[in-house]
Amino acid sequence: MAPAIALRLRQHLTLTPQVQQALKLLQMSALEFAQEMEEALTANPFLEENPDAPAQPLRDAASVDDVVVPQETTSSGPAVDRDQEDWGATTESAPTLAQHLRDQLMISQMGERDRALAHMIIDSLDEDGYFKMSFDELAALVPPEHDVRSDDFMPALRMVQSLEPAGIGARTLEECLCLQLQALPEDTPGREVALKMCQGGHLPLLANREWARLQHAVGCDEATLHTARTLIRSLDPRPGQRFGPQEARYVVPDVIVKKVRDRWAAIINPASLPRVRLNRAYAEAIQSRSTSNQSLARHLQEARWLLRSIEQRFATIQRVADAIVARQRGFFEYGEVAMKPLTLKLIAGELGLHESTVCRVTNNKYMATPRGLFEFKHFFSRRLATENGGAASATAVRAVMKELIAAEDPRAPLSDAELARLLAQQGLKVARRTITKYRALMRLPSVDVRRADVRRSA
Repeated sequence: MAPAIALRLRQHLTLTPQVQQALKLLQMSALEFAQEMEEALTANPFLEENPDAPAQPLRDAASVDDVVVPQETTSSGPAVDRDQEDWGATTESAPTLAQHLRDQLMISQMGERDRALAHMIIDSLDEDGYFKMSFDELAALVPPEHDVRSDDFMPALRMVQSLEPAGIGARTLEECLCLQLQALPEDTPGREVALKMCQGGHLPLLANREWARLQHAVGCDEATLHTARTLIRSLDPRPGQRFGPQEARYVVPDVIVKKVRDRWAAIINPASLPRVRLNRAYAEAIQSRSTSNQSLARHLQEARWLLRSIEQRFATIQRVADAIVARQRGFFEYGEVAMKPLTLKLIAGELGLHESTVCRVTNNKYMATPRGLFEFKHFFSRRLATENGGAASATAVRAVMKELIAAEDPRAPLSDAELARLLAQQGLKVARRTITKYRALMRLPSVDVRRADVRRSA
């Protein structure tokens, strides 16, 4: 074939450094944002701290150059003179779970893309070592130009689950125990039967001590069942707890919800923002010079970009908080039983934002309310149909379940089927298996365990 020249049209999305900076700041928690501002004040000569400026929401600021935000609250307490610290008293602390896993990833043979996804998985693990987030939530945190789909995280999760200690990165207790059993030698006594218990969903029978049903379910003799039970009891249901505790982090609420004149309102917490402004003297000096220094001009432009990103961060948080409060007024009045179903997509469509932007806002952001301190994500709950054609949130259903169990007769506790029937009488159509799932999430024992507890106490 002869060589030829052809024109092709193609569209692609490219994020500018300014947009990347805005997304980075939007995703940060209040403490992370405070640390970022400290670094910016140190690195950029055109930024200065203004401790005497009055606290005010950013949406009321007159201009970008006059953006003023209050002093941050950090977990380190009052400032300490580093020259007076007793450095000789410093001891090496035990490695955290994240540090231990990252050290193993460094020597793993894998591509940079997969390594970055594995680091995101590690950052999402809870203190027990479980992975409780969804792949969709993680994918929403990745800038679109990287073209990361939710399915791309499965190989990264498998890689994390292959690290030590066994059981790390599990999504459920059953998966955690299975990972530990699979890591044992194949000739370990009771290993195969123990795997059948975990993989077949028979752990409730083990917890309820229903030995006959359990023996029939896994198809083994009594001696083998006893060996498998002993093996399972030797496993660690919380493998992440064996490592050094993570650094204590105090939660600074981003928004304070108050009732003002019979109306619930969300107000940006002044303590969540540092006081930062543009140093006008330096800015005017560099602008008045005919031959300005390119490095100083770049620092000035970066300072202006940062202030705009700060303004955009808190304006977006304010908008999302206002939308949540407007949708969940019943929760603030009556509690979780009045929580309405809510999705990220609904808020994004209402505010004209991308769903990934709303996801960034809800991550690591907190509301201080008269009913307690809640993460933004707490107000998002899946939709469950009702008999009258309406809808109820999963949070409200769990709250009603908790009330029913708390009010039950201890001598005749309610089974999951009876709970489903009582909920149906209140117009909530919930399957029995869903009741079992919600009860497990709330860490409420089964009806057999509750009945056995009453007998033992009697």
